[in-house]
Amino acid sequence: MRYHIDTIPVWDAMKLDGECFLCALNRRTELGEVEHYLGASVMEPDTRIQVNKKGFCCNHQRMLYGMDNRLGHALMLESHVAETRERLAKACKSIRHAAKGASGGSLMDRLTGKAPSPAKLMENAAEELESLTHTCIVCDSIEDNMNRYLHTFFHLYQNDTEFRKRFENCKGMCLNHAAMLLKLAPSELSASALPAFAETICTLEITAFDRMQEDISWFCRKFDYRYYDEPWKNSRDAVERTVNKLRGWCVGTEPNPKE
Repeated sequence: MRYHIDTIPVWDAMKLDGECFLCALNRRTELGEVEHYLGASVMEPDTRIQVNKKGFCCNHQRMLYGMDNRLGHALMLESHVAETRERLAKACKSIRHAAKGASGGSLMDRLTGKAPSPAKLMENAAEELESLTHTCIVCDSIEDNMNRYLHTFFHLYQNDTEFRKRFENCKGMCLNHAAMLLKLAPSELSASALPAFAETICTLEITAFDRMQEDISWFCRKFDYRYYDEPWKNSRDAVERTVNKLRGWCVGTEPNPKE
């Protein structure tokens, strides 16, 4: 089949033969997005508008900080803080109003529900403030890209025999990405193709976890003096691989080897 801008990254991730090709795709996308927001995009008006509105989550602030581009990071923060200051002022106005309202009204009104409870007033006001911390432009970009890659995966699965064979013989996926594929499968596959796909996912995951169980158990045994002279087999990185299989890549060697 013809390759295009979306199929190539999916194919490349599958060829890595890692524990989860979607984790490799996700990480590659994440690193690319972080670099993007510290590059020339710093000066693009449309990008700045979106950054000012959404900001970055803790994880991506940490990554931006670690990219050793303090000026680029600061330029993003400068305008984001200015906009957040305006939204903070509006939130604080609501908080002050809620705090005053909580002390007003008769006890009878509050008991009969004619007046909101003090806790509810403050909860609603605090949510305005909390909303300033729940958005991230990088997270949104990653989600958009990964949704596109998931659709591309199913396109390849149905139309590229070589890709399908490679997938059916891979090391499985992390639990999170396995669940994503299964959720999307009914809208991407025919009813007749769905059972085989579900069986493939389940077989891959059970097989992978059997392998993980063996490796992590052997890793533990190696700390028993009776097994000191025994080979490590495939268990030296068992902790990292097991963590990543359970919750998605987060520790150990990067899922995309450096070229």
